[in-house]
Amino acid sequence: MSKKSAIWIMRDLQRCSGCRLCEIACSLYHEGKIWPEASRIRVFKLVPGLEFPHFCTQCHDYPCVNACPVNALSVNEATGAVIVDKEKCIACGKCIDACPGRIPHLHPNGKYILICDLCDGDPQCVKICQRAKYNVLWIVPRSGVEKQCRLYARTPEEITEELAENIYGKFKEVYK
Repeated sequence: MSKKSAIWIMRDLQRCSGCRLCEIACSLYHEGKIWPEASRIRVFKLVPGLEFPHFCTQCHDYPCVNACPVNALSVNEATGAVIVDKEKCIACGKCIDACPGRIPHLHPNGKYILICDLCDGDPQCVKICQRAKYNVLWIVPRSGVEKQCRLYARTPEEITEELAENIYGKFKEVYK
């Protein structure tokens, strides 16, 4: 078996069509059924026409892991992904508060937090996005992008504002 190397999911948010195939692929992989609410990746649409995937960026300093009071979060050294120990997690939400993008979210059963675990190095969201030829998501080696990862850790509102400015220009001010 080959040793896995740490990866990162690059994203081109302006290309997202909002198809939600990534949510479906993620929930099928992790839950065994189509259950977008239990997906580790979430597609947000806060402004019509501006949809984008939102998921863990694997910040270089992992504030979510450091905030967990019961050590339910750890980092997979092989992939760089945050791993949630469902048995230890008390769903307190401290990881959500610590995350600059407020990315972790509660599983629909309310018993533990969901965070992208990179599907053990084979992200299903990337596979389906590439297969559908949307090319919003693709895999890159984590080495060399550690510091940039945090730049993507923003709230859905912050991302929407930036997308609106990039796509519509100053038109976004109408929505404020």
